[in-house]
Amino acid sequence: MIERLLLFFLFLVGFRGILIKRNIIKKIISLNLINSAVVILFVLEGSRIGSQTPIMEEGISQVVDPVPQALMLTAIVIGVCVTALSLALAFRLYKATNTFDIDEIRIKVGKE
Repeated sequence: MIERLLLFFLFLVGFRGILIKRNIIKKIISLNLINSAVVILFVLEGSRIGSQTPIMEEGISQVVDPVPQALMLTAIVIGVCVTALSLALAFRLYKATNTFDIDEIRIKVGKE
């Protein structure tokens, strides 16, 4: 139970960062926090399904489902790709506007 509460707190910290922070880099870090919280939650819940490895032998009944862990590996790879793309776009915005502040970027882009 405490694990779920800690993961919920991590999710809320990331969500707060996306809503409140004006710096693009801090928003990207907050998005990574949300992604990490969701991945850890899925792995945690997937590990509680069974207690034995998924190798089929005689007498094994409580098998851990490997599908949630395989899906979360895919989610981690997608998260890394989204982070890389976001950082590249933030760098391009910085080169064009000399700032990471979203409000200043809107003002500078609106003038052009």
